[in-house]
Amino acid sequence: MAYTITIPSTLEGFTNTSTKQVPTTTGREMFLISGNLATHEEERVCPSCGKRMHVNDGFPVTLRHVSIGDTLTTVSFSKERYRCPHCGQTSYQGVPFQAQGHRITVQLLRYTEGLLAWGFTNKAVSRITGLGQNTVKDIDLKRLKDKYTTDGVHLRKPEKQAKFLGIDEFKLHDGHKYAVVIVDMDTGNIVWLAHGKKKATVYDFIDFVGKEWMEGVEAVACDMNSDFQDAFEERCPHIKVVFDHFHIVKNLNDKVIAEVRKDEQRRLLAEGDTKGAESLKRTKYILTSKRSTLERKDIEGMRGKVIRKEGKIFSRPEIRAKTGHVEKYDELLGQNKLLFTLDIIKEKLDDAYRTTDKASMETSVYEIMSLCRASGNPHFMWFYRLLDGHFEGIVAHATYGKSTGKIEGINNKIKTIRRQGYGYPDDDYFFLKLFDASRKDYVRNPSSHKICD
Repeated sequence: MAYTITIPSTLEGFTNTSTKQVPTTTGREMFLISGNLATHEEERVCPSCGKRMHVNDGFPVTLRHVSIGDTLTTVSFSKERYRCPHCGQTSYQGVPFQAQGHRITVQLLRYTEGLLAWGFTNKAVSRITGLGQNTVKDIDLKRLKDKYTTDGVHLRKPEKQAKFLGIDEFKLHDGHKYAVVIVDMDTGNIVWLAHGKKKATVYDFIDFVGKEWMEGVEAVACDMNSDFQDAFEERCPHIKVVFDHFHIVKNLNDKVIAEVRKDEQRRLLAEGDTKGAESLKRTKYILTSKRSTLERKDIEGMRGKVIRKEGKIFSRPEIRAKTGHVEKYDELLGQNKLLFTLDIIKEKLDDAYRTTDKASMETSVYEIMSLCRASGNPHFMWFYRLLDGHFEGIVAHATYGKSTGKIEGINNKIKTIRRQGYGYPDDDYFFLKLFDASRKDYVRNPSSHKICD
């Protein structure tokens, strides 16, 4: 229906004359704001001969504008075409509020960029603004290229010198397609992304940032990927490779504790001790946890902590924390010598990664290696070889005290962004999205992304 009032468009050079509200094919309401475009005399001066041009004709223009609540908004006006009667030169009336390359206003462009910078998904931005998802992607891609590339093709070099890097690979697509991410461990900013997971990705990164920049890097944290370690040691021998607590403990839990537990179950069953084998069932969590963690769980159980609230609508029962974790743990250790040895190794490993003295950490790691060798167990021996082969990188943690926590956080963020976007077949766009997500400068500096002019 027609309105007797006019809604201000806030567009400079546009005068609103009428406003109508009409339905759209999607079911949402839309304000049609009609008006006139301001004419400037300098526009009617011929750029070729300097004579005054005549208005030849005009044609209607419709631009999408910032929504008002859930109601879409469109501005409509007539755009004049000028023709010089002296030299035949033609030109068009300027529209200062139209976004370049799109049939939308600059204000809507800035608003869309702001939503994308905040971390809204393309689908959500499309719903909020009423723009098509392809248009939203085009806007986002240009925003990211302007921010992170020099010419739309070549990445900008890191904004600041990094002293400590983290590197890891992540699954890019199905079919064993991987990519490598390198992060500034002090800021959490991604500084490099590349396809593959071999030495070449490290070489390309070093060539990208340059020798002088790499001389400022002191250490790099990574997992047990020997390719990454070898690449840095070959090209930048001054950089120390550091293996953090997470990867060592994960290897201990998955390759030693879990396997020893299975072996002991099979041994007890073969000996006819079904009760002993039964006692090892569903104990992986207890065996891989620290004693302090189990003690905390017992305290929570005594206090009746609610793990899961009751769901009345869908009849979901309440679950409270249980007790008896430490008691069960001590019972298992008392029954099995290998499990008791594993408990000692876990405690020594935890103490080793808490120290900031390299000599003390070396002593602790040597003691763990001695325990592994003395056991004679193949799984313990595997862990011994792991520690022996990565000894320098492990004890380097005492000097630098860095972990790959930020890398693991980035990996989780990568998975989340990929799921939110239902997969990104355009790798360039996906990588730029990851660069942007790692910085979060919108929160720190809101003025860097204007919501509306």
